[in-house]
This record gives sequence, C-alpha cells and structure tokens, in this order.
Amino acid sequence: MRPTLRQLQYIIAVSETGRFHEAARMMNVSQPSLSAQIAEAELHLGVQLIERNRSGAILTPVGEEVVRRARIVLLGVEDIKTVARGSIKKLSGRFRLGTLPTIGPYLLPSAAKELHRRFPNLLLSVREEGSVSLDEKLKDGRLDMLISTANDHVNSASMHLFDEKLFVCAANEHVLSSQTGPVGLDELRGHEILSLGNGYRLSGIVQDLARIAEAHISTEYEGTSLDAVRQMAVMGAGVAVLPSLYALVEARRDPSQVVRPIGYNDAKREVSLIWRRDSPLATNMETIGGVLQEVASKILSGEDGLSQKRVS
Repeated sequence: MRPTLRQLQYIIAVSETGRFHEAARMMNVSQPSLSAQIAEAELHLGVQLIERNRSGAILTPVGEEVVRRARIVLLGVEDIKTVARGSIKKLSGRFRLGTLPTIGPYLLPSAAKELHRRFPNLLLSVREEGSVSLDEKLKDGRLDMLISTANDHVNSASMHLFDEKLFVCAANEHVLSSQTGPVGLDELRGHEILSLGNGYRLSGIVQDLARIAEAHISTEYEGTSLDAVRQMAVMGAGVAVLPSLYALVEARRDPSQVVRPIGYNDAKREVSLIWRRDSPLATNMETIGGVLQEVASKILSGEDGLSQKRVS
C-alpha cells in the first residue's frame, strides 16, 4: 500500500521538526533514506507535500492536510494494537506516558519500580512536556496517557490520583524559616513570591494564592524549573511556593532545608491520570492509575516521618 505507514510517520516527523536531518534523527534512520521515502510518497500521491529550502522544510497546504489525516490513520493503527494488547489479561506491552516536568521526576522513579514489580512485561515510555503539548500528543495518538491536571484536558477521560499541598521554602535566615507548622496566608502578606513562568498550571495557582494573601509575584525572576525556583529562594531572592511531591523529596535529600505547608484549603494542585475517552485500554489505565495512587500516597505520607523542626 502506498503511501506506507512508515512514510506517513516520516512526513509527520518532518512537520514536527521542520528539518529533514532532525526528522531522520527522531526516526532513527539516515537522512537519505527518509528523504527517498518521502519523495516516493509524493510521487505516488502526485503532489508536493514539503517545500525544501535553506531555512528548513515547510509543509505545503496539501501537506498540512495530509499530515492531519495521517495522524488520524496512525491513531487508528495504534488503537488496533491496543485492542490486541487489551485481550491479554496480564498488563503488558509498551505504554507511552506523558507527564508534567513538575510531577514526573518526583513520582515516576518509585512508580516505575512498583509497576515493573507487579507487571514485569509492562514497558513505560515517558515524555516530559507542558500541558498544551501533552494534550496535543494525546489527541493525535503519540501518547497513550498523561499525568497532568484534568482542567487542562477537558475532553479526555481522567482518574484522580492525588492532591498536592503547596509548601513554602525560603532562605534559612528568612522569618518564615524560623517557625514550624503551617504557614497562614497572613504570614505571606507583602512577601515576594517566586514561581514558574507563565504557561504552567502551577504558576496560575500560585498567582491566585499570592493575590488572596496580598503577596506579590516577583517581576525580577521567573523560574524554568522547580529546582531553579527553590535555589533562588534559598539564596534569599524571595519565597518559593512548591508542590508537595517536590518539596518533600527535596527535604529528605537536604534535611537542613526548611519547607512548610501553606495552611489554606485551596493551596493545592489536583493531579490526575488522563487518557482518550475512546481508548480501548481504559481498564488498563485504571489499573496503572491505582498503582500511581498507592505510590503517591506513600511518598506524601512521609510528611509525618520528616523532622518536625524542618517540615510540619
């Protein structure tokens, strides 16, 4: 059959990267081989799909439509594979998981170990990206499921995994580090709050919290990672607001670091496992979600096991 599924994958790869050599690297083939396959597809279809020039590769209007339809075709093929996988009672095969970079590194090491222990034939392929990119890849079939915030994926099925409390972290000499127990909103009043840049759901939550507490978001610094935000706080640039998975993991690594929960019910982030509504693997997703719930609960319950001087 022409064009082949592989040729469609190559065309999509060029559309995503904008360059033939990067698409070839993504698909793990040589550039001449990828170029020849795309040229063969164009010859068979009788139309140019990609304009080649010195600045890169640009899809023609027909190419844009072919890519859109190719994603639908490939998604259908993936669904056929997942139906076959779903007929196997024991959870097995490769699942492509997308996760927010503010969650994955702190949950998945323990979760992947537990999933492998229970389901030795299950393979997880993990990709960290922002919520917009994750949603796009879920819809077009490049990912099977996401660990994200359900509000950012309103047309998908979801399973609530856990709520993350928000914690504050500041330099050891900061007034907030001299106390123990939850931090009241009145204690945050007037303080400079450090957060991730716009585009993160967590950033929006922190901005709302700062407004309610009559604190202000720093205009001097926007973090690109939780590590960067925490390090700036430790250096005295302001008060970092961090989700509990990250805060507790880092507090265990460095017992001298003071992290305190915010004593406000809405100072939290709701985390869910998300998949396509029509996915034939919904039951398997729920099984994986159950393991993620258990692992997250164990990590978060470690709150009571940490030094009460540093975390309470």
